[in-house]
Amino acid sequence: MTLKVKIKKISEDAIIPNYAHEDNAGMDLFSVKDVLILPGHRALIPTGIKVEIPKGYEMQIRSKSGLALREGITVLNAPGTIDSSYTGETGVILINHSSKPYKVEKGQKIAQIIFNKIERVKFVEADKIKTTKRGDGGFGSTGLRTNF
Repeated sequence: MTLKVKIKKISEDAIIPNYAHEDNAGMDLFSVKDVLILPGHRALIPTGIKVEIPKGYEMQIRSKSGLALREGITVLNAPGTIDSSYTGETGVILINHSSKPYKVEKGQKIAQIIFNKIERVKFVEADKIKTTKRGDGGFGSTGLRTNF
């Protein structure tokens, strides 16, 4: 089944997101503007598109692995969630983790998007929560090495 999603270009330079390969999970997002991101700084990159996200879904914005590995550029709030109630321009918050300025160029792939079905949750207060073997051990409690 294919999810059909409405999209509108709001810039003549906008590129409709697309899959680079048939079996990819994410679709590439493109910048419509040249933006210089200094080391340690972040910037909101415009894509020139508006997306009508179907109710019951979210659109996640994720980093491009090659951009992260080669340039130190990632999506700051990865994955960034865009709710179905948002109908403004899709923007991508990029951060420069490298030690040199990075220039995002118009038409460049800057991130990828994935659509996820959202399950609604209703919390039920309880006097007791079950205990597991792990319990409240978190934040590195399993160590960094395997114990054979």
